[in-house]
Amino acid sequence: MQIIELELLSDDLAGTERFYKKVLGLDPYMREDRTRIFFNIGFTKLIFRKSEDVKPVYHFAIDVPTNRFFDSHDFIKQHTDILPVNGDDISNFINWDARSFYFRDNNGNILECITRYPNREYYRDAYGYKCFVGISEIGLVTNNVPELADTFITEYGLPVFHRQPRADKFTVLGDDSGLFIITAREREWYPTTIKAKTYSTRVLYLDQGNIGHIAL
Repeated sequence: MQIIELELLSDDLAGTERFYKKVLGLDPYMREDRTRIFFNIGFTKLIFRKSEDVKPVYHFAIDVPTNRFFDSHDFIKQHTDILPVNGDDISNFINWDARSFYFRDNNGNILECITRYPNREYYRDAYGYKCFVGISEIGLVTNNVPELADTFITEYGLPVFHRQPRADKFTVLGDDSGLFIITAREREWYPTTIKAKTYSTRVLYLDQGNIGHIAL
């Protein structure tokens, strides 16, 4: 599964543009009447839509090629704070065969740069924003995790992620290329104490040649 378009809210589009330029090297490829800005992150179009005093906080992850993971870590660490994880700033997810680090953007969103070893992504050139593979995770918050997961499974045919057992307050759907992280409202976003809340989210994804659309 690939997340090909992701639209999120932001109270501060100008600040978002500055942050993504400074920390990730991204320039918007389009602006729309001061209400939306558009970025390309690999195969994903990331859109921020203007909100007023909503203070939305999301979690999403950007895939980085394995041979550029530490380059991305070192570059981003020079431009913003990396969130601590058990005395370190890199998480090793053995069950997922992945490694990642976390930081927050100007909106407070919890971003993750992750490399997934089963995908064997490799980038020959020097590190830069063009090496990003795409957005591979988006957190979806709900009052009833099993119910929302069942809806996605039955109506959209999405599988439970084989590397993560299903649970009542946390279920992951998809595969190593793209994941929906379904979490219970008020559950803390790892690796922070920030409580998950529901904000407007729109996703276009490609799964087995079919395009799906989710709007929450």
